[in-house]
Amino acid sequence: MPDRSETDPALLAALVDDLDTGFAELVRAYQRVVYSVALRCGTGVTGADAEDLAAECFLRAYRALREYDRDRILALKPRAWLLTILLNTWRNALRGASRRPSVPMADLPERSAPGPGVAELVERGETRDELAALVAELPEHQRTAVVLRHVVGLPVAEIAAVLGVPEGTTRSHISRGLARLREHYAKEVAR
Repeated sequence: MPDRSETDPALLAALVDDLDTGFAELVRAYQRVVYSVALRCGTGVTGADAEDLAAECFLRAYRALREYDRDRILALKPRAWLLTILLNTWRNALRGASRRPSVPMADLPERSAPGPGVAELVERGETRDELAALVAELPEHQRTAVVLRHVVGLPVAEIAAVLGVPEGTTRSHISRGLARLREHYAKEVAR
């Protein structure tokens, strides 16, 4: 995956010139970070759920871009914009799920894949799994802030924009989340 700066002018220009081709570049540039954040959004989010969330995020982004004018596209900060869409999509899904009964997993057909999927590649490794479990125990605002800062590597200003809170609050969420992670980790190691 090419490393893109938050305001990559070539990517934004590609979106303006040809939305379909530019959008394919946008997806290639940000699919891993969107999936990674989706996987860590909340307790119980599986690889398949994360893939669905990421796909829905990109679908909503594409629909939005079709309505944007040239200046609005050129002013985008794609990573923060996509992660905001992702988190809003996830929150909407949670609200919707609480209003309708879920289908038991046993009733769902198995998905076949020719090789390891993105979810499988990301979920490998015991340490990663243990840390992911500990991160999943954090309150939502701390979990999201810690993932965006220490997994995705976003600067505090971008995280604040994604979460819609001041930078000081964002720093507090990150700090308290890390402190809680250290505490939980120490308890796990002591077991």
